[in-house]
Amino acid sequence: QVQLVESGGGLVQAGGSLRLSCAASGRTFSNYAMGWFRQAPGKEREFIASINWSGDSTYYADSVKGRFTISRDNVKNMVYLQMNNVKPEDTAVYYCASGKWPFQDGTKYQDFNSWGQGTQVTVSS
Repeated sequence: QVQLVESGGGLVQAGGSLRLSCAASGRTFSNYAMGWFRQAPGKEREFIASINWSGDSTYYADSVKGRFTISRDNVKNMVYLQMNNVKPEDTAVYYCASGKWPFQDGTKYQDFNSWGQGTQVTVSS
């Protein structure tokens, strides 16, 4: 089983930037897609971005396309989410997730089966 630990959340003003990090351990990191999801109070957890096992393919929700960038470092077993031009509606707990099957891309909740504890991102207007 894989362990995921997020960091980098905090309070940021609208229009600012934030970089989330996720450290993975417990299995061969480079074989699995990685994703970021978020959950705002009273809402369901939603897909934000994902990256395939090699880093060659990335996927984004329409709400963050052009503002957020996902990347990974298969040597350091890390995945990142660079958040630029943040908006108050980006306020949520952000979760890192690891893919369910090796060498399979994923963009849905059921494509991932390991989750971090989450990191809070709050965007002030």
